[in-house]
Amino acid sequence: MQCPICGGKATGKVGVEQYYCWDCCVEYRLNKEGVQIYEVAEDGSLVAFDPHNEFLM
Repeated sequence: MQCPICGGKATGKVGVEQYYCWDCCVEYRLNKEGVQIYEVAEDGSLVAFDPHNEFLM
């Protein structure tokens, strides 16, 4: 499984159709609507991915 953000292969399954990328530290879910991408906040909660966030990578 390749990360939809960085294309890296350092991904792991963390739930049903839910994955985490160790290269860019995002969590993503695959469903029939497509891919939902989340950033992991400091407290461990998931925040909708903002592609304009300059601090991500």
